Amino acid sequence: MSNTDLHYLDIGTLARMIRTREISPVEVTRAMLERIERLDPTLHSYALVMRERALVDAAEAERKVLAGETLGALHGVPLGVKDLFWTAGTPTAAGTTIHKNFVPNEDATVVRRLREAGAVVLGKLQMTEGAFATHHPSIAEPVNPWHANHWAGASSSGSGVATAAGLCYGALGTDTGGSIRFPAAANGLTGIKPTWGRVSRYGAFELGASLDHVGPMARNAADAALMLGVIAGYDPLDPTSLPEERLSLSGQAGDLRGLRIGIDPAWNTEGTDAVIVEALERVLMVLKELGADIREVRVPAVRTVVDEWQEDCGVQVALAHADTWPSQAADYGPALNRLIQIGHETSALRYQQVLLNRAALRGQVNKVMSEIDLLVAPVQPFAAPTHEQLGELAQSPELNARLIQFTAPFNSTGHPSMALPCGQTAAGLPIGFQFIAPHGDEAVLCRAGMAFQRATSWHQAHPAL
Repeated sequence: MSNTDLHYLDIGTLARMIRTREISPVEVTRAMLERIERLDPTLHSYALVMRERALVDAAEAERKVLAGETLGALHGVPLGVKDLFWTAGTPTAAGTTIHKNFVPNEDATVVRRLREAGAVVLGKLQMTEGAFATHHPSIAEPVNPWHANHWAGASSSGSGVATAAGLCYGALGTDTGGSIRFPAAANGLTGIKPTWGRVSRYGAFELGASLDHVGPMARNAADAALMLGVIAGYDPLDPTSLPEERLSLSGQAGDLRGLRIGIDPAWNTEGTDAVIVEALERVLMVLKELGADIREVRVPAVRTVVDEWQEDCGVQVALAHADTWPSQAADYGPALNRLIQIGHETSALRYQQVLLNRAALRGQVNKVMSEIDLLVAPVQPFAAPTHEQLGELAQSPELNARLIQFTAPFNSTGHPSMALPCGQTAAGLPIGFQFIAPHGDEAVLCRAGMAFQRATSWHQAHPAL
């Protein structure tokens, strides 16, 4: 098999080929490292390539295959992890300069679970500073492989770029206001933001603890489901993790007959660009053909919680950075500095009102979700913006609220969601949409995502590199 065929294999196929000795973990890992060396100087998706450790782990994976040992679900599969997850003996900077020399002595729970399933970790993927809006001024921003002049998608940008460009087979990301779903949409990927607490946050740098969600990014729903099944489950090191031991996502094949899928035409289209609206119409046609029961619903008003997201996150990030801010404030970039300042300026009374508004929205969304199995919405009201447009967004609270209007509400309520590709713009940029499910029902997300992708081919498109 040529390297051209190899780097875009899906995870399930690659894992099977490794188990049956059609290909070796060392061969795959070397091919990926060579591709990273060739392409990433332009794409900047990796903060750190763990070449030596990856080759050692690949050799051990190969030894186990040859010895006939029991293999994990991801045995020998090269993956990447966002650089806010601890990796034992390897720097974890979280997109900052203040933590560039931080070397944890243990893996984050999710990294450990990937390794226990046999995965080979290729390296740490670049991200925005502290997982907030923009990259630190001293760090080269990951480049969208579909078009260099367009946004690569918020804090998990390196995870999105590396996976889309075939520099890993899947990646770990985090989502506090949309940062798994934005890069999934921008790069033509599938990403899952699980139910809050479904995946342990132990060993991950915090942005906003009660808003942070850890999840997988991959090139299709089946791969994302496979990764989620490995990393999800109760973790005694994270007392906020849900009590279920592990999440079973097997047996998700089939059509969508009898599945109640909600759509709010007014919410989805108000202020949304025509190209996104048209893509959603195509999605609904596919879902109907698959047997889904499409129902109109009314999504509760989310604008208050969207407008308050920065205060909510700001208070939490101020606490997370209490050891380094304001003592090292000069080493922070302007965006994260400003968010921490917002947190310090928000009074206790004001924050309690923010929390009450969040709780009210959670209850209102729960009521809507009690009547359906899934909700369909855009990821964002426009395709990946240019860097110039992104600069305007960063300066305008109104434009920024518009950007996160479909994503941030479900960070605030904790509902699980999956972003999937559903088309391209005239310029060839990917377009994404999302399914949102009731709390704890990642299985229905995966069922719907797999069924949708069996009936469509947008997830099979790759950037020209």
